[in-house]
Amino acid sequence: MQQKSARERQWWAQFNALEMGSGWDETDITKPQILIEDVYGDSHPGSVHLHRLSEQAVYGVLECGGFPARYHTTDVCDGCAQGHDGMNYVLASREAIADMVEVHAGAVPWDGMVLSSSCDKSIPAHLKAAARINVPTVFVPGGSMRPGPNQTTSLVAGDISLRQKRRDAITAQEIRDYYLTGCPSVGACTFMGTASTMQCMAEALGMALPGSALAPATMTDILRYARQAGRAIMTLAERNIRPSDILTPAAFRNALVIHSAIGGSTNATLHLPSIARELGLPLPPSLFDEVNHLAPHLCSINPGGQHLTESFWFAGGVPWVQWVLRDLLDLDVMTVTGKTLGENLEDLQRDNFFRRNLGYLHNYGLARDDIIHPREEAETGSIAILTGNLAPEGSVVKYAAVPPSQRCFTGPARVFDREEDAYQAVVDGHIQPGDVIVIRYEGPRGCGMPEMLMTTEAIVCDERLNGAVALITDGRFSGATRGAAIGHICPEAAAGGPIAFIEEGDWIHCDIPARRLELVGAAGQPLTPEQAAALLARRSRRGVLPRPPRKGFFKRYTEHALSAMEGAGLE
Repeated sequence: MQQKSARERQWWAQFNALEMGSGWDETDITKPQILIEDVYGDSHPGSVHLHRLSEQAVYGVLECGGFPARYHTTDVCDGCAQGHDGMNYVLASREAIADMVEVHAGAVPWDGMVLSSSCDKSIPAHLKAAARINVPTVFVPGGSMRPGPNQTTSLVAGDISLRQKRRDAITAQEIRDYYLTGCPSVGACTFMGTASTMQCMAEALGMALPGSALAPATMTDILRYARQAGRAIMTLAERNIRPSDILTPAAFRNALVIHSAIGGSTNATLHLPSIARELGLPLPPSLFDEVNHLAPHLCSINPGGQHLTESFWFAGGVPWVQWVLRDLLDLDVMTVTGKTLGENLEDLQRDNFFRRNLGYLHNYGLARDDIIHPREEAETGSIAILTGNLAPEGSVVKYAAVPPSQRCFTGPARVFDREEDAYQAVVDGHIQPGDVIVIRYEGPRGCGMPEMLMTTEAIVCDERLNGAVALITDGRFSGATRGAAIGHICPEAAAGGPIAFIEEGDWIHCDIPARRLELVGAAGQPLTPEQAAALLARRSRRGVLPRPPRKGFFKRYTEHALSAMEGAGLE
């Protein structure tokens, strides 16, 4: 295989000398060069173990005659950013990580890349970078954290945090016990949040090896996948199979089918369009809604279901869902194995992958059908795109996590211009059953599009409000969000969207089956659609709240971010 950097090495002798000064020898500099990039760091459990996966990928590359070089750009964690301004940087970090991979990949003509991450923003960042750079690439997911006590997840934090703020509601021992057990291992949090969703999306797109998404991070399987990734990148480099050959419109549609089936995070409606945009491919919100009218929601995975992501992998993971839904998928799409999706599934069937791990489920007294329901028992879809006079360009709800009783509701608006105030109102008992909480100026240009997890968890952990309160926002949600939570409202408040002009006591109506989000009353009186439009137009003349001064990367992001319906990337 012709080394891509061979010509550049002849132009400037220091190129080879610098690499040899780093410990390479004279044969290494003549081999195919593979960039091994991860988000390893001490930032959180999803990243602290990734050096072990990269090490295995290194071995795989060396076995096949290439030479690897390791790079790192660590990520940040939504969980550590809850409740303070750090959350405003989290979505923007996706762009920073993608840019740094581009820098690393652009400074040297690499023959291929292996990228590894586990979590919410780093996975889409890596997939964006792969699409942008477009050299042969294999993605290695960082796997699932172990379950907490009694099959719990780290989101016990919602109940713990709410009771910490209420007098005599919790003991110091309960808090300490949670600290010691809430995150019992490395890996992504073991619910179908954005981290787990995006691991599944990487595999569903064909960018990760079959079966690799959500493998338990403490089991040896994940190390084998990483070693195989090192071997696979050499095959892709030899055949020059690039992300643009894999990330096709058919591949994205396949991913949407799997997203519906697993009950994936609403944040995929940000990340998948942003990845597609790097290749110049449209991925409109209407396609999400179209697919969710056709594809079933098969999986009972926390928070929309009962079980954890480790059990999902034991049950067959993404490949079993693909096998069950293969009539809805394009099986001819190319993948990082160098084979089509259909060929991969046949290989897994012959290899006994679909049965091999079921015994682990039996350890918990579970069967596959408990986790991945038979198709005939499933409802259709899991997310919806709502429009209406409050969301002319769209909004998103994960109705798989909304009780049927809340899928059509009407209530008075309780309006907040920042999440912190809404959260405090819940904690202090100022929100009443039947209210519709409105949180605005939380979109990409408003303040970076933070997630509203603290508030949604406070609601569902409050027996008085759980199942009785709705929340709408131009911000986003954690993939762990439960209940009637509608986000990504576009246009956002900072861009002059109608959500900026809702007033306290206005009546808000949501009809998820009909895909509508509407202002239907004001000042105690019902409004016709024409009256509502006229009222919003009059209120809009007052303009929007000015945004505070900003600097640095945060300023660049909030001044140039695209709308949520376009993926919230940079212009």
